Amino acid sequence: SKRQGIIEYAQRFVGGKYKFGGTSLTKGIDCSAFVQQIYAKFGIELPRTSKPQSKCGRSISYSQLQPGDLLFYGRSGVSGVGHVAIYIGNGKIVHAASERLGITISNARYTTILAIKNVID
Repeated sequence: SKRQGIIEYAQRFVGGKYKFGGTSLTKGIDCSAFVQQIYAKFGIELPRTSKPQSKCGRSISYSQLQPGDLLFYGRSGVSGVGHVAIYIGNGKIVHAASERLGITISNARYTTILAIKNVID
């Protein structure tokens, strides 16, 4: 399925570099460009940054989460949405986390979730 393809493709980049403002899946990328590029490969167009991405698709609850849905989080020093991640199932996300962590898999509830969106169907 498209959802399975998205999460498998996204997980290929685990271990890659995070770069604020970066747009290269191989040389360094930030959270929103990571999401934008993964979904673009599957024909889903999303804005470049996390705040406008959070306005796309359909709002769902945590209990409705499916692999491939997007989770939006706050970030210190940013009002509202400042980070986005892709849900991969079993309470886990894949995301371009930070300079220190790079592209990694984390617990979906590692911090407060501000929005959850289904942009696939």
